[in-house]
Amino acid sequence: MSTLSAVALVCSLKPSPAQSSSALLARQLLDEFEKFDVTGKSVRVADLDIRPGVTVDEGDGDQWPQVRELILDADILLLATPTWLGHPSSITQRVLERLDAELGETDDAGRPSMAGKVAVVAVVGNEDGAHKVIADVFQGLDDVGFTVPAQGATYWNGEAMHKVDYQDLPEPPEQTLAAGTTLARNAAHLAGLLRNGPYPPP
Repeated sequence: MSTLSAVALVCSLKPSPAQSSSALLARQLLDEFEKFDVTGKSVRVADLDIRPGVTVDEGDGDQWPQVRELILDADILLLATPTWLGHPSSITQRVLERLDAELGETDDAGRPSMAGKVAVVAVVGNEDGAHKVIADVFQGLDDVGFTVPAQGATYWNGEAMHKVDYQDLPEPPEQTLAAGTTLARNAAHLAGLLRNGPYPPP
């Protein structure tokens, strides 16, 4: 049986090569996944031309189809987002809107295209609101067919109204990393179960 795989969509507003706290946390989580035999890759969504819309391909150079193929090929989706004004980034919202197209897509057995895939979330920010951001993102992912594992999120919030970012810390906080280990372990376990015992077709 092939190794489980994960794809991290980094929804920072900053394109590469700018430093990004969301990208840093996503990379740390992919390293955790490797401990549970899950290979992973990361995509900075801001580097791509992802058109607005709710279809699988908006045409005219839209690069969402390439991202969609990465998601379809993976067992686990990690969405990493900063917190802006108490909400997920606008890029995260764009990703969720594009995933809305999957409500009309099915596999060969008639199951929703994303059924059987696991989704986890990572949030960073120097303002409060991580729990709300996680709840909002998980709701959207659940709607389009992803399965959320127990304790499938981790986050870091810096002090409100200050300028210290996650990437500025001398080392990752123990609590964030511990939550990340739990996230990776539970997501890998669930992905393996769903691969071996998929949801029943309609």
